[in-house]
Amino acid sequence: MTSTDDVTEGKILLAEYDRLKDEQKTRIGFRDNLLYFTLAAATAVVAITVQSGQSRLLLSVPAICLILGWTYLVNDEKISAIGRYVRDRLGPRLGELTSAHGAVFGWEIYHRNVAGRTVRKRLQTAVDLFTYLVLPMVCTTAFWCSPAAQPLLVLASLGQTLALAVLGWQFLRRTER
Repeated sequence: MTSTDDVTEGKILLAEYDRLKDEQKTRIGFRDNLLYFTLAAATAVVAITVQSGQSRLLLSVPAICLILGWTYLVNDEKISAIGRYVRDRLGPRLGELTSAHGAVFGWEIYHRNVAGRTVRKRLQTAVDLFTYLVLPMVCTTAFWCSPAAQPLLVLASLGQTLALAVLGWQFLRRTER
């Protein structure tokens, strides 16, 4: 058993850093797998639709993309929030305690300034928008052009389209510049 004398603010901050980085790592893996799962689910729906000839099944792709896209965004926001917290609060506080010369947890700042980061972030946003906005809209458009486009289903698809527009706006709004 450790005595309270062994517990210091520095140790607590380092333990917090370790826990936050574990959470960030887990969230990154989950977020990245959501992208693959979304593409696999959409592909499966399209394949089933082609085999069955029931074009109304295509309307499940926007629903899938809305749910998984929002989950992707929430995880991405938490990943970024952890990074900001470490850069803006935890690192400076630990730096004060240790009288460090320079940034503590330098990687948190360094990796944000590497060459090509802006281009990579824009390409990732394009991939995200394709997966969570363009792909479901292609399926929706294919449904609209099909003989199965009945008024109630078209109305439902218009609601999905509005929700997809909000999701796309959220992706663009949260893109780091």
